Amino acid sequence: MLVPKKVKHRKWQKGRGRWSGIDRRGAAVSYGSYGMKSEERAWIDSRQIEAARRVITRTVQKGGKIWIRVFPDKPVTRKGAESPMGGGKGSVDRYVVSVKPGRILFEMDGVTEETAKQAFKKASYKLPVKTKFVKRLK
Repeated sequence: MLVPKKVKHRKWQKGRGRWSGIDRRGAAVSYGSYGMKSEERAWIDSRQIEAARRVITRTVQKGGKIWIRVFPDKPVTRKGAESPMGGGKGSVDRYVVSVKPGRILFEMDGVTEETAKQAFKKASYKLPVKTKFVKRLK
């Protein structure tokens, strides 16, 4: 699973704003020939990214190269079950990445277009956002 090695602040506040609109950064296919682009906004968990990566790797087998274009660096906390009110903030439960529409999540190269489409379609079932298949602009 993807987890930061070291963080400046162990727990973050939720944050408001910067959640509307579309993503301008990371919105173009830059490493591979094909990409998987987000069409919705959501928090994507490190376990979900890993599950999608495993599906893509299994589908392309030994051919092709895969790039993961998102990294979960936002800590999400959770308090223990049946804990009373008060007692401070809970411990870090998981790490997520905030994804807006237009963000490229995965890229692939070295495989045919049909194989890439099939792999990204299978991987999209593992993610909490709608995605679409995109090609690199020449």
